Amino acid sequence: MWGRRVNGVTLTFHLAGINNQNFLMRDEETGSYWQQASGVALSGPLAGQALTLIPIDHLTFQQWKAEQPGGTVLKDVARNVADYAPKPWEEAIVKDTAREPVLGISVGGLDRAYSEAQVLDAKLLADRVGSMAVILVVGPDGKSIRAFRVDPGIEFFRTETEGIMIDSKTGSRWNFKGCNAQGKCLERIELTEDYWFDWKTYHPKTTRFHAPSLSAPPH
Repeated sequence: MWGRRVNGVTLTFHLAGINNQNFLMRDEETGSYWQQASGVALSGPLAGQALTLIPIDHLTFQQWKAEQPGGTVLKDVARNVADYAPKPWEEAIVKDTAREPVLGISVGGLDRAYSEAQVLDAKLLADRVGSMAVILVVGPDGKSIRAFRVDPGIEFFRTETEGIMIDSKTGSRWNFKGCNAQGKCLERIELTEDYWFDWKTYHPKTTRFHAPSLSAPPH
């Protein structure tokens, strides 16, 4: 998700074309063309400028509603419903291995990709991105995913009772928001949901996670 304000002006965007199988946006105010994946203007008066990344959660509606019971939902525009792509189209697209859904992390100038299917299967994955220790954890709904920065000396294990994970140092139980009963919260890391071909196109030096998932917690 990108912020629309550039140089104090709120821009209005429209789909303008495709570049490297990723769509281009054109703003009404200056006529500049922007790449969706990078948020960078490729041509026009604002060429070279970048939109501001807005952190978002990759949650199911069930999980989001449980956390935000008073939240509101942006509905489809009724008159445009017929123009939206049908669900079977997306299901067919992901059968192409190049279009495998991945979750990307960019920290400290390094990029790292994780198979969404592998994360969902493992429930909790531990990794390092450079010197940073990170975990990716699946929510109680079995579909939503968040990432956190953790202490390199502490291991986290999945549990399905009284929170969704437990740490090896204190035995504290942590919920899907990354917080424990004492009010301490882990640092959230922004995840980018993308297709593998698109992620590696715009992050050419990316590495990819291939290690096995964590073992069960000790008894």
